[in-house]
Amino acid sequence: MNRHDVDWAGYWPAASTPYAADGSVDELALTALMELYVSQGVHGVLVNGSTGEWFSQSPDERRRVAEVTVAAVAGRTPVVVGVTATTAAEASDLARHAERAGADGVLATVPPYVHPSPAESLAFYAEVSSATALPFMVYNWPRGVSVDLAQTPGLMQALADLPQVAAIKDSTGDWNAMVATTQAVADQVRVFGSFSHRKGLAIMAGLGGDGAIDGGGVGAPYGVPFYEAAQAGDLDLARFWVDKYQAISGRLVAPDYSGVFASPIAQLKVAMHLLDQPAGRLRAPLIELTDPAAIAAIAAILREAELPVSADREASVIAERGSW
Repeated sequence: MNRHDVDWAGYWPAASTPYAADGSVDELALTALMELYVSQGVHGVLVNGSTGEWFSQSPDERRRVAEVTVAAVAGRTPVVVGVTATTAAEASDLARHAERAGADGVLATVPPYVHPSPAESLAFYAEVSSATALPFMVYNWPRGVSVDLAQTPGLMQALADLPQVAAIKDSTGDWNAMVATTQAVADQVRVFGSFSHRKGLAIMAGLGGDGAIDGGGVGAPYGVPFYEAAQAGDLDLARFWVDKYQAISGRLVAPDYSGVFASPIAQLKVAMHLLDQPAGRLRAPLIELTDPAAIAAIAAILREAELPVSADREASVIAERGSW
């Protein structure tokens, strides 16, 4: 399998998982979120990734999120399901369920906490990627697992050579390493990385690269047309849209993928609520962002980026969160 076996490219949200006030998965809100994404024209959706808070879900909940998502999207855009787990056996079991549910692909980091060596990482991916016939996306996420696959010479190439691997999501905080990964494997597998800025546009135009998987999708109104313009070769239009995108992302997320005002998922859900999107609650161990000054600052960033946040909506979100 290689890049030509999938059409994965462009702007994908890494979906959050909406939780109800009692902590349960809010399936109606999750369905509504998928409808929002489809209406925005996103080019694919990732669920049960880091932004989806998979780490606080039971295996049955993870399976249910996959099922609800696939049913809601109904083939209108690709759905890739995250199956990260501490063992290859558990990840493989989740992957087989995703295949039965009708997902278009699966994704995993290396096992969290384990700090596997390069050889152990390759063995893990060889086992999990071969568990199904689905295309597999390797996820390099050093912030979450304390292992940076991009730092080991030749490892990304070895991962791209695995039979079921069709894509790599490279979320290293080392931009030069991400560029090196792109140069090494973009002609073989799809590469999703830090391309949503003018430097990224230049790399895509010169070396390759396919898109970005963006936590939560708040930037979709600008990210979608950016990648469409980039793929069409209209660099002037692409620069216009990516500057608008950066007016949001560049002020909310640091280069190492940490959040400016709170943990990334906490501030994301505030932004989604300010935009009246079906975000739901967080689930422990994450803590809701309730500081009125931080919420007002996020609202100001969204307004300055020309996204629709009214003063009344801002006041409502601040008041609501004051009671949480």
